[in-house]
Amino acid sequence: MMAHARAGNTVPAVVREALEAAMEVASANVPAIEGQVYVCLDVSGSMESPVTGYRPGATSKVRCRDVGALIASVLLRRNPRATVLPFNDRLHTVALDPRDSVFTNAERLAGLPNGGTNCSLPLAWLNAERRHADLVVFVSDFESWIDSQSRPRTPWARPTETMREWEALRARCPQAKLACIDLTPYGTVQAPERADVLNVGGFSDAVFDVLAAFAQGGLAADHWVGVIEGVAL
Repeated sequence: MMAHARAGNTVPAVVREALEAAMEVASANVPAIEGQVYVCLDVSGSMESPVTGYRPGATSKVRCRDVGALIASVLLRRNPRATVLPFNDRLHTVALDPRDSVFTNAERLAGLPNGGTNCSLPLAWLNAERRHADLVVFVSDFESWIDSQSRPRTPWARPTETMREWEALRARCPQAKLACIDLTPYGTVQAPERADVLNVGGFSDAVFDVLAAFAQGGLAADHWVGVIEGVAL
């Protein structure tokens, strides 16, 4: 996406078209997800930070905002019934068409204004509207816990507001699953790992396969053991 965004008018149109074509091929290989999918995309100020973090001599120009927008756009392309809910300290409305190119939708999302972070807002909206959900995907940076004054520093602390809203949604949609992607993971999570909650730290194209497997029935406790053992050395 960043190569495409930086191509500008100084790069021949054939190069931009090649990037578009490559993205379409890559997106076609992403598994579709059955059921109603909601993608809650963090567009807060902290998402302006580089996705690599700040490392002397190795800091990327690619922002968390760019990667998050790309993830949301790919999921929308492969799941046309999905709904993208961009949020910071308020929910944003943006016109997205799953038939548009991934880059077009990603640029629209990446261009939204930033603000604070309130991860419970999309879930509160889903509950207020009584929307049915099968899979809810959060894409944020390491600040996905920040919407609660009662941030759980210990296992026995009170749940976050996001977790309270999730429990309310699960009461209506008992088979729903929640996947939280933290692009630059730190030491806290918004929702503790359990059968209906998946936490993913960082990003690679394998994330889409993991989301699809999780949505289809969850991941067994020994899932990653099997994956590792299946690697030929």
